[in-house]
Amino acid sequence: MAHAFEINHAPVAPNLADELDSPAIRLARIDLAACFRMAARLGMGEGICNHFSFVLPEHPELFLVNPFGLAFAEVTASSLLICDYHGRVVVGEGKPEATAFFIHAQLHRLNPRATAAFHTHMPNATALCMLEGDPLVWAGQTSLKFYERLAVDEDYNGLALDFAEGERIARAAGTADVVLLKNHGPLVLGPSIAEAWDDLYYLERAAQVQLKAMSSGRPLLRVPHEVASATCRQMLIGNADSARLHLDSIKRQLARTEPEFAK
Repeated sequence: MAHAFEINHAPVAPNLADELDSPAIRLARIDLAACFRMAARLGMGEGICNHFSFVLPEHPELFLVNPFGLAFAEVTASSLLICDYHGRVVVGEGKPEATAFFIHAQLHRLNPRATAAFHTHMPNATALCMLEGDPLVWAGQTSLKFYERLAVDEDYNGLALDFAEGERIARAAGTADVVLLKNHGPLVLGPSIAEAWDDLYYLERAAQVQLKAMSSGRPLLRVPHEVASATCRQMLIGNADSARLHLDSIKRQLARTEPEFAK
């Protein structure tokens, strides 16, 4: 469930206002809005909950995040907020949802490599977070994209409504690119919006096909460690370029059917 968050709006100095409307930041807004829209189209959102964030280029003390009250399908590039790590909205109308701020501010503050952070309750990956034991069993090729890149947080503590819980989640992530929060849902961290989107998309597909295989009642055929590890390394070769092409493709699709996402 989404929770309102009391937050202050900080005035922006005139020179900073221009910097926060740079071409790089405008592109980041469009890219992030595209991810929200495609996630909505694929059924990966949940009401007005869940959140994606991105640390601003050349402004590591600030991050983009969706405002409280908008479903993924309503997000536009211009509706995204710029916040600081103290809970102040620097640019934008509205405020972030409470858990969005407490989780994402601490993720970005404590994990500098996590430039992008995507958290959803997308149904298949979240279903795996509800099972005892290892969520992914490494039986399908798509899942091997995450082999040795995934952490599991076993310590569910309820809603993240304070800095301490946000910090705990950030530390549980460690150096992983994907964190499966038990009894909660997935968290994807990446050096770029494109790479975070690519991992989010394929994580949900890997979870979907695993659950389908599990529903057969037959034992799953696991990939041996050596093969799984080597395959993961193969998948990471050229991953940044592939992820960018993936994001470009969804922007083209959205430009034909939902062009307002980029406004």
